[in-house]
Amino acid sequence: MKAVVINKPGEILLTEREVLPPPAGFAQIKVKAAAVCATDLEVLDGNIAANYPLVPGHEWSGIVASVGSETDAKWIGKRVTGSNDVVCLKCDACRSGNWRYCSEFEEIGFKRDGAYAEYVNVPVYGLCELPDGLGFEQAALCEPLGVALGTLQKADAAFGDTLVIMGAGSIGLCMLAAAKAMGMRRIVVCASSEKRLAVAKKMGAYAVIATGKQDFETQIRKIHPGGTDVVIDATGIEPCIQSALRVAKKGGTVALAGYGRGKVMQIRVDDIHINNLRVVGAGNNWNTLQRAVALLADGVIDLTPLITDIMPLTAFSHAITLARTRPQGFVKAVFRL
Repeated sequence: MKAVVINKPGEILLTEREVLPPPAGFAQIKVKAAAVCATDLEVLDGNIAANYPLVPGHEWSGIVASVGSETDAKWIGKRVTGSNDVVCLKCDACRSGNWRYCSEFEEIGFKRDGAYAEYVNVPVYGLCELPDGLGFEQAALCEPLGVALGTLQKADAAFGDTLVIMGAGSIGLCMLAAAKAMGMRRIVVCASSEKRLAVAKKMGAYAVIATGKQDFETQIRKIHPGGTDVVIDATGIEPCIQSALRVAKKGGTVALAGYGRGKVMQIRVDDIHINNLRVVGAGNNWNTLQRAVALLADGVIDLTPLITDIMPLTAFSHAITLARTRPQGFVKAVFRL
């Protein structure tokens, strides 16, 4: 099969690989769509621990081609997406549904081969069947949408709450789509440049702020005079997190959903202490895929504005360049197989 492989940090190529049969408890997926995530670039650059050589890709959809156990034969031929969490299913964390806390946790696309390939093996227990009306490209974005759903849940976001989203990447825009669907109001999306803010506006943001041109905190205080109910940082960038703590209202919530790349950061603790803020980590979101599939299938959420470039797997180098340089209007490249 054709597969994009990261041999070692900084070295990536399209090559032929043997199609390995799925082990017991796994399904082999004929990949129909796989999306490029900024986290894949971190794997390519060696900033995230991975098992090299590795096929990246953790945002995918496809058709079940075969299974490793006869008891799972009912899945063959079904259109699916699925969880990337490979876990024991036996420990207390797994049995409570908190798969990401499993001591044996491994993730497809990081520790195990992912979906930048014609086939990928994934756990049967994490499969979600796709309704006929949901296309493969949009279904491949169920993973980032699941991150958004999990983050809003952790933040206890509610109907009528005001919201600020720091970052207009795919996670930030998925947050916007989910927050609009659940009835949050005066949703403001902020980014350092205007490259993706037009997409945020098209998706229904109440306001957008290009922080490279406008003073973010001044503008937010005009839009949310009493402070913001929920602030979500989807950047992992120190100045953004510092600003998030300052614009949240007294007693408000700040959710940290951005990857910080292992950096040590400074915050002013009194911004949290004096204002009684609730700061929550939102880096691990599990068991949200079925809800993401249902919301997309029913048209409650539409992520098609995020899919700005569709290309074959052979154009992987161009897709990575787009994800790295982020030209005007670009959000997401999706491989169509």
